[in-house]
Amino acid sequence: MSIIIPFILIAVIGALLGFGLAVADKKLSIKKDEKLELIEASMPNANCGGCGFAGCSAYAEAVYTHKAPIGLCSPGGSALAKKMAEIMGEEAVEMEKKTAHVFCSAVPAKEGKDFQYQGIEDCNGASLLFKGENSCKEGCIGLGSCIKVCPEGAIKRREDGSLFVQRELCIGCGKCEKICPNHVIRLVPSSQLFFTDCNSHAKGAEVRKYCEFGCIGCGICEKKFPASGFKVDSFLASFDPKAIDISQAGDAMAACPRKVIKKVE
Repeated sequence: MSIIIPFILIAVIGALLGFGLAVADKKLSIKKDEKLELIEASMPNANCGGCGFAGCSAYAEAVYTHKAPIGLCSPGGSALAKKMAEIMGEEAVEMEKKTAHVFCSAVPAKEGKDFQYQGIEDCNGASLLFKGENSCKEGCIGLGSCIKVCPEGAIKRREDGSLFVQRELCIGCGKCEKICPNHVIRLVPSSQLFFTDCNSHAKGAEVRKYCEFGCIGCGICEKKFPASGFKVDSFLASFDPKAIDISQAGDAMAACPRKVIKKVE
């Protein structure tokens, strides 16, 4: 009997403490405003940090307290922006979902090398040593730092070693864009179909020496197809999705001698 008494006392004390904590939690808890609760319930809960805040709840509170604008959540897109505006009693916000894209089509095994890098598998670490081993100092370093930070596993490696973004998985958080030392990965409107998959501004003669796939700035896309949306600046063709004739863009892609202009299907 003397052995059982201490256990009974511990059980009673535990029950009293539990009851006390439950009462304290109820009395001391701060009830959230209904608007804030509705905003939080609308969030995608990706907690990717692309909005610049620690997570979805932090961004929801920032919008509720007017410390951040509506429309910073890429995963939520336009639908979330409209919902938040409706809850806050503000004018609806139009925003287009963005998707990451790798602006480099070089195949690692076929790229020119200045030396053999044997350090840690991290693009930023490798870039500290003469901007990496690749002769192209503006292209994809290829060690996969972007793959490691992608919360959705949207960045893949092809059999030839080159990287690409699986668009249907990308939530547009921008983590890959921030981690890439050469800014090869950038967020673009999800509706954009044509790209120049090169990031080098080197002259064409130099690009030919170390890359089979880089843009040489020949200007065929711009000169022959002025309504294609392609413009050459500093030896690199870029695409403006707002100024485009779909037919001419396709013709420019077919005419590109380096086949560096690509279309996303």
